[in-house]
Amino acid sequence: MNKRDYTFILAGIIAALVIAMFVSVFASSFPDGLKKVAENLGFIDKAEEIIPESIFLIPDYVFDAVDNELWQTSLAGMAGVFIILAVFGVVYLIYKAAGKKK
Repeated sequence: MNKRDYTFILAGIIAALVIAMFVSVFASSFPDGLKKVAENLGFIDKAEEIIPESIFLIPDYVFDAVDNELWQTSLAGMAGVFIILAVFGVVYLIYKAAGKKK
């Protein structure tokens, strides 16, 4: 990769962090997808017994360690970006290592 590629990647990471931190506070607080279906069909309690929310890193997209509700959501968004970047980084390193063996 050249310097332009690194600049483009860095700009993308910064844009993702800005969006995650400042736009995530406007996300709906209503349950989404499968959780909404589980509530509507009445099996949410059974699902929470089997998989408690305490095992999740970011339950309901908030960090409970922070008192401010806006920061809870913003930090959760930022953490989500870093988690995705870490996963992508590992996959990229595996791809590069596999390419060197050929």
